[in-house]
Amino acid sequence: MSDKVSLGKLATGVPGLDILLGGGLNEFSFNLITGAPGCGKTTLAHQIMFSLATTERRALFFTVLGEPPLKMLRYQQQYSFFDMEKVGTAIRYVNLAADLRAGDFSGVLERITKEVEDFAPSLVFVDSFRSVIQTGKPGIEGMSDLQYFVQELGTRMTSWMATTFLIGEYQKSEIEANPIMTVADGTLALSQNHDQNAVVRKIRVVKMRGQAHMAGSHTFRITDAGLRIYPRLLPPLASDHRAGMEVDREPRRIPTGIPGLDELLHGGLPQGHSLLALGPTGCGKTIMGSKFLQAGVERGENGVIMLFEKGTSRLRNAELAAMVQSGRVGVVETRYIDMTAEEFEDDLLVAIDRIGARRVVIDSLSEFSLYLAPECRRDLREAVFRILTSLAKKGVTVLVTVGLDDRSLDMNSARADLAYLTDALVAMRYAEVDGHVKRYMSVVKVRGSDHSHDLREYRITDEGIEVDALPAPVSGVMYGRVDSVISAD
Repeated sequence: MSDKVSLGKLATGVPGLDILLGGGLNEFSFNLITGAPGCGKTTLAHQIMFSLATTERRALFFTVLGEPPLKMLRYQQQYSFFDMEKVGTAIRYVNLAADLRAGDFSGVLERITKEVEDFAPSLVFVDSFRSVIQTGKPGIEGMSDLQYFVQELGTRMTSWMATTFLIGEYQKSEIEANPIMTVADGTLALSQNHDQNAVVRKIRVVKMRGQAHMAGSHTFRITDAGLRIYPRLLPPLASDHRAGMEVDREPRRIPTGIPGLDELLHGGLPQGHSLLALGPTGCGKTIMGSKFLQAGVERGENGVIMLFEKGTSRLRNAELAAMVQSGRVGVVETRYIDMTAEEFEDDLLVAIDRIGARRVVIDSLSEFSLYLAPECRRDLREAVFRILTSLAKKGVTVLVTVGLDDRSLDMNSARADLAYLTDALVAMRYAEVDGHVKRYMSVVKVRGSDHSHDLREYRITDEGIEVDALPAPVSGVMYGRVDSVISAD
């Protein structure tokens, strides 16, 4: 025979989870949801259940808590996925606490079997299965009873033609040694990682029979809508990367909002490129970002700005504030200080899609690192790489700012860990000339495109940034000093 058995896939309704699973849950599979208390196991189970349960695909939820299901339901009702109209018709709750107190596994097994036969569910949940195991008798006799119970329950669950979930507070070592692992088709492990003062929740697909799933740990956050998972996955390659596809060697150039900078860029920034504006405090990076967005709005291109310490309530730029209020520029900001790169990436992409943005400003990566969880902060390059890669796939043009230590004297050592991640780099710096502090700008690189190598003086005025039309009459400009000054004579 050459015909293969086709496994039906169930969409879980949990954002990001189906990607980890390789397309969804296998129908009629036997799954474990494990993790320490408070990591979101029960919420995940309810989110899946309310997404899948209908009057045609009913769900049976067994609770083995010492308290009635009413208390658990009181908290689960706070999530937006909870639908009270499904309770009693598409979803039934059964409390096994009294059966467990008898200490007889066979009685619990028969009660579960009877309820399943009466309700004929397509989904079965047992929370918490570990409580069932802990009520067993001690010693060899208790272990024998437990093994029989696990094996018999697994066999019956398979015969019920239902997708089943056992929820338990297992640690890694307990999972590996537990007899339930021999009959489980899939295992989802949830955890809370405490690092310094931050807590990051993660999920890992330990096992999923019959399908290629994503390995590794992936961040998730519990919101008012339930769990939202952020897979550690880069977007697919652009279509022009494929063999045989022609690549546009001269992408359209777009204005940055600063005419002098456009001249240095030989006509503007190539569309779809990312530009890093790098310089010390007060050199005008935020103004450059505002002008970049304003130039887009004037051309009918909406934008998104990601702000950190300069939150919307502190916007001093009237033009930027007006663009935000008009809805032409969306704002992404957060008050959390334990975010992950995946969460920032998701927030940006949602905002871009919401208003159809073509330009993005991130101001600035210096503050961005302060909002990351410690484990993400330790590898800022990976976090920035993920975000820029996703934005490049979207085809938006990006301006990113980075602050420099004012004591830096050498461009080669100034955030070299980030400079290579962007397509273009503009260096902004100070110098003391004739008793005055002056600002200078130069384009260091533009990938795949020629550009001016001039060093131009610029000024910050009420109109924005004005760049001189001629190269600066100085040589050897460094942060804080000028090696030599060319006399005007």
